[in-house]
Amino acid sequence: MSRPVLLESALYSLLHKDDISGFNQQRPSGHVDMRGGDFRGLDLRTLNADGVDFTDGYFRSADLRGVDLRNTCIEGASLAHAQISGAYFPVELTADEILMSVNFGTRLRYRTK
Repeated sequence: MSRPVLLESALYSLLHKDDISGFNQQRPSGHVDMRGGDFRGLDLRTLNADGVDFTDGYFRSADLRGVDLRNTCIEGASLAHAQISGAYFPVELTADEILMSVNFGTRLRYRTK
């Protein structure tokens, strides 16, 4: 299992400074690489997550309420104790997989067809 890291990017720094609107304004359109990042305890409710790669991200106790994650990659991410009410998840993830991650911190695994 990979350990969460503090990424060295200006966009990541904005998230850790609770400047979500700054992140949303400065992010490029398309792919944003946040793989393996540590997002513990962050309030991400207004985050524009479209196209963000959160592979192996660590979201313990993060506030993801209402965040649209349908066009993100969150495979391998942990949602332990995160607030997820109203959040959209990729269709490949089952509700059981999401609940296991929230309740027990398991890493998200995408369902293969």
